[in-house]
Amino acid sequence: MIEMKPLQQRINTIEETICRACEYAGRKRDDVTVIAVTKQVSDERTQNVLNEGIIHLGENRPEGLIGKQQAIPQGAVWHFIGNVQSRKVKEIIERIDYLHSLDRLSLAKEIQKRAVEPVDCFVQVNVSFEESKSGLSPAETLGFIEALRDYDKIRVIGLMTMAPLTEDQDTIRKVFRGLRELRDELAAKKMQHAPVTKLSMGMSNDYSIAIEEGATHVRIGTALVGSESEGDE
Repeated sequence: MIEMKPLQQRINTIEETICRACEYAGRKRDDVTVIAVTKQVSDERTQNVLNEGIIHLGENRPEGLIGKQQAIPQGAVWHFIGNVQSRKVKEIIERIDYLHSLDRLSLAKEIQKRAVEPVDCFVQVNVSFEESKSGLSPAETLGFIEALRDYDKIRVIGLMTMAPLTEDQDTIRKVFRGLRELRDELAAKKMQHAPVTKLSMGMSNDYSIAIEEGATHVRIGTALVGSESEGDE
């Protein structure tokens, strides 16, 4: 019997969890995209993730993104999942496939100025109203998205949020459900520049709940990529 490596074991565990959550919610497995958050692991470990067939990779700093792309020039779909300063937009906007943190017009204006092709964006919403988190309030979101109508380099494909760091699953579920309900309201408006069909929510500790509540993209770090202290994969 061939012993599985830690990375393979983690991927199998995550896959089983996703399938259970999809079955519980009556969803198809193919509706959920796993983004491996590789911001704290080496280029080698990131390449190992890619070799296992997980092609969606998430970075949260320009220097981390650029460094990973120099080491891994092909095969990945790149997600920028962190807050981005307007002055840093020029460094990343032509390097990414998705931006998960659009939350202000100053950022939108810089994207409009710097992007060559339209960028698929998630608007970040602070559903939990935590002061420590970035994002628009749910009440502000429609007006913000409507204001992007003339920004032809921005396509709002969905919404993103982060749940509070808590063991209270009811609180976590309420946040994710709130984002889904807001998504449904916005999608029903059928805005050409903003289909708003996707939901980026759920991380290592709560992705199962997020999927049950409608997540289409889950951002999984340690539970998937592990930590460098574990040694070789």
